[in-house]
Amino acid sequence: MVLTFDPFREFDRLAGQMLGASSGGGVAPIAMPIDLYRSGDHFVLHCDLAGIDPGSVDVGVDGRVLTIRAERSPRTDAEVQWLRRERATGSFERRLTLGDGLDLDRITATWQDGVLTLTIPVAEAAKPRRIAITTADAGGDRVLEGETANK
Repeated sequence: MVLTFDPFREFDRLAGQMLGASSGGGVAPIAMPIDLYRSGDHFVLHCDLAGIDPGSVDVGVDGRVLTIRAERSPRTDAEVQWLRRERATGSFERRLTLGDGLDLDRITATWQDGVLTLTIPVAEAAKPRRIAITTADAGGDRVLEGETANK
């Protein structure tokens, strides 16, 4: 059996504990990196889940809390001699509180190349709109030119 010397092993272990990384197969709340942006009347969230089976991913909304759960299983090859294991295994969870004005019933999720993409539409009531101005004159109400009435 060959042992390799790694002067940073203890430092890596301590840093992992402080930053919430899991060194084993237990459950640890490890952050999943995300990008979130607005594009028109939708918010788009990309979540990196490389190496995770899409069937293990669960996305749900409870009230205004969006929860993403996933699980990465450890390799179980019996004849493998590990030299370094940096990819965390186990359960991962990310929770985001969603603001008002989103249409939570129309959230869609897609998976491509290890990236989960959620599209969260803005609710119709929260979208900006123009308000028509009407004037009252002797001939009755009329809409000012260039505006449309929303009645």
